[in-house]
Amino acid sequence: MLCMRAAELSVQRAGLSLQCPFPCSLLMPCVPLQFLRVTKQYLPHVARLCLISTFLEDGIRMWFQWSEQRDYIDGTWNCGYFLASIFVFLNLFGQLGGCILVLSRNFVQYACFGLFGIIALQTIAYSILWDLKFLMRNLALGGGLLLLLAESRSEGKSMFAGVPTMRESSPKQYMQLGGRVLLVLMFMTLLHFDMNFFSILQNIVGTALIILVAIGFKTKLAALTLVIWLFGINIYFNAFWTVPAYKPMHDFLKYDFFQTMSVIGGLLLVVALGPGGVSMDEKKKEW
Repeated sequence: MLCMRAAELSVQRAGLSLQCPFPCSLLMPCVPLQFLRVTKQYLPHVARLCLISTFLEDGIRMWFQWSEQRDYIDGTWNCGYFLASIFVFLNLFGQLGGCILVLSRNFVQYACFGLFGIIALQTIAYSILWDLKFLMRNLALGGGLLLLLAESRSEGKSMFAGVPTMRESSPKQYMQLGGRVLLVLMFMTLLHFDMNFFSILQNIVGTALIILVAIGFKTKLAALTLVIWLFGINIYFNAFWTVPAYKPMHDFLKYDFFQTMSVIGGLLLVVALGPGGVSMDEKKKEW
């Protein structure tokens, strides 16, 4: 690969073009590049829709289950109907309003901060803080919002395209780093400690991929692979549509399904935006 790269650079310096003699399907780093070329106009929109899907579903559920949610909060915290109703109201309009702002690309940063607040509020109200699995998934969801916040900062800077600028601002770099690290927490909840071959293989491959995403090495390829893997797992294990709506398992699987879709949206943003400045991929450009 180094020889091929050196040859390519020498030909480019000579003012000639070099056509790769190998099919891109044989060169793994070309896979995400091909994917981006085909989907670059649609990928950010799909990523945002996937990312906010859990907030959208939960907001709609608050509308249809207003009394059940109010009674649950009142019964759990003994706070009275008024405060319990305020809680449901904040979740309903905070989530639906945030989703509308994100999809319409208006006041995205304020929408992200509002959705961060919803995550924190639900973490306390539903006692998720003491459930490690649900806490890690909520943190992964927060990682997706960090990436969305970084994307909104990038769009703001694109208004001055063509004007020389300094290197990418540190806040955006560290938001992307934090988003990547938090996203991989979702996959830690999927690890199975069984002693059969399939589980061991899944754990090894999954762990390798999440490490690559976290440190930002071959990030787009690793993130795209995780998207495919996580989507398959989500369809297979969280098929809530196969469970009757009156059974509690239906809501449980539905919650898991849409939360996983939000993490997929975060990973798609990684594919679309790249890992950011604090990553091995970025440092390789300086070497």
